Order: sequence, then C-alpha cells, then structure tokens
Amino acid sequence: MKTVQITGPGAIELIQQPKPEISTGEVLLKIRYVGFCGSDLNTFRGANPLARYPIIPGHEIGAVIEAVAADVPPHLRPGMHTTFNPYSSCGKCPACLNDRPNACEFNQTLGVQRNGAMAAYITLPWEKVLTDDLLSVRDMALVEPLSVGFHAVDRAGVKDTDSVMVIGCGMIGLGAIIRAANRGAGVIAVDLDEQKLSLAASLGAREVIDSSKEDVKERIREITEQRGADVVIEAVGRPETYRTAIAAAAFTGRVVYIGYAKEEIAFDTQYFVKKELDIRGSRNALPTDFRAVIAYLREGRCPVDRLISGIYAPEEAQAALEHWASNPGKVFRYLIGFES
Repeated sequence: MKTVQITGPGAIELIQQPKPEISTGEVLLKIRYVGFCGSDLNTFRGANPLARYPIIPGHEIGAVIEAVAADVPPHLRPGMHTTFNPYSSCGKCPACLNDRPNACEFNQTLGVQRNGAMAAYITLPWEKVLTDDLLSVRDMALVEPLSVGFHAVDRAGVKDTDSVMVIGCGMIGLGAIIRAANRGAGVIAVDLDEQKLSLAASLGAREVIDSSKEDVKERIREITEQRGADVVIEAVGRPETYRTAIAAAAFTGRVVYIGYAKEEIAFDTQYFVKKELDIRGSRNALPTDFRAVIAYLREGRCPVDRLISGIYAPEEAQAALEHWASNPGKVFRYLIGFES
C-alpha cells in the first residue's frame, strides 16, 4: 500500500508497505484523507524535537471502516465514516490517574513519536475510533485539530461573561475561537494575516487585531475598556506571543498556552504575582472535545471549505510541505487524499 514517509529534514519518500492485518480488538480503516499539521511541518523542517526519522506522519484523518475484529462492539461497522484519537496513555502516570490522559507523561502521538496514518490503511484499537456518518469523510479529518482548540477553552473555564483573546488564527486557534464564541464569550482574534482574521470573524470573533499593523496591548485595553482580557489563549508558540499573553491578561485573568515555544523565554514575573494570574498549559484533547467538534460540524455552520487550503495526492506530499514551508502564514490545512 502507498505510504508517505518523512525520511529526514526536507525529504519525503513514497514507499510501499504491506496492508496491515487486523488483530483482536482492532478496526481496519481505509484512509481517505490525512491532514498535514504544524508538527508535521516542523518535522519536515527538522525543527520538531519530539520526532524521529524516518517517520510516517499523520494523525488527522478521515477514513472508512473496512473491517472489524470479531470481538469489536457492534456499534462499529464496515462502511462507517470515522476519525480517531491519536494519543496514547499509560494509565499509571499522574495525568492518567487524574483522568487527564491527554497529558499522559508517556504519550506517543501518531505521526510524531510513532508512525502515523499517512497510508492507504491502518489498524487501531476500537476504543480510539470515533464515527459519524452525517459528516463527510473529508470533514472528519478536521476534527482532531479543532478539538485541540476546543480543549484549551475548557482549560480556561470560559464563561459567557468573559472577554477571550486568542493569539494565532491557524486551525487550533480557530478551534478555540469557535468554542469560546459558542459559549457566548466576547472573542478577540489576533493574527498578522488578513485572510485568517477574516475567517476568525466569520467564526464568531467580535473583534480582530492585525498584529502586523496595530499595537496589540494598546488595542486590547481599548476594546476591554482598560481592563485587559479575562482569558488569553496563546496558539502560536513564539517568545513575543508568550509575553503578550501575560501583558494582555486582566488582573486575576487566565492565560492558557497551547503553542510549543522552540526556545527559552524570559518573563517579567512580577506580573504573574501582581495580577494573580492563573497560567495553564493545554495539551492535545479529550474524547469529550472530539465529540463536541463533531457535534459542531454537524450543525453545518462551519465554512469547512475555507479551512482546507488544498488536497494533494500522496505523490505530491513533498511539494505540499515545501509550499507550506515557504508560505507558513497562508495555509490552514493541506490534506493528502488517498484513492477511494
């Protein structure tokens, strides 16, 4: 079967592998679409410290159930549209024991620390599979990245009375904007790309700030009548955006970081204390977040076509990542489409 493999920085090969055989407790999925995410791009660039080479990328999938093992529960049947939870959990570390397996100390995400799903078929434990035949197979590939933003809003405890500033309007930031807006919060989107800000506004952001043209701290205080944002969600992972999140937060505000910074960051920590901030990390997503995204997409209000920047054949995977690497601010998601 066709399989996409990142063999090293800047290098992708299309290889052939045998079709996997189903085992006890497993589901065989026929892959239709796999999204390239930011971690895949960083692996391709040689800037992902978690990745190893060679690696099969891919954990954002839209697939069809091809077959199920005899012991799989009857609610999973061949032909169903599906995606899956790509994270592993040990069940024994503090995160798992606290019912937060998304932050498992020993997590291995498909396509990052272990081989992923960018192949014609994959087998998975049935417990990882989520189905919904009311969504297209293509749209199922958008569930995982949006769920990460949904989870950050839960981590922030967003309420309808909150002002919520989201820094970064890529797929994950858009997920945060959608869920915060759906909770009735006043959402302020920050990015340096007009197209992304336009999409953020269509998804519920009441205000947008172009950080390439405006002073973010000045504008956020203007919008919030000098109070600052009750919640700031950072979805970029840059030193300047990490610091902006602290500066923009209101006294007793909540700051949630999703973005991975690639370097050490210096903070003026007096504001941690003076503002009595709640500063939290947000990692991956929980099954409840996946289900919330599926329910949202089923409503039909999301302009999903605007979230997909292009669909490429497996033979074009190298070109897709090269184009994304040279235009990082202009891409939401590239999908690799396998034959139906």
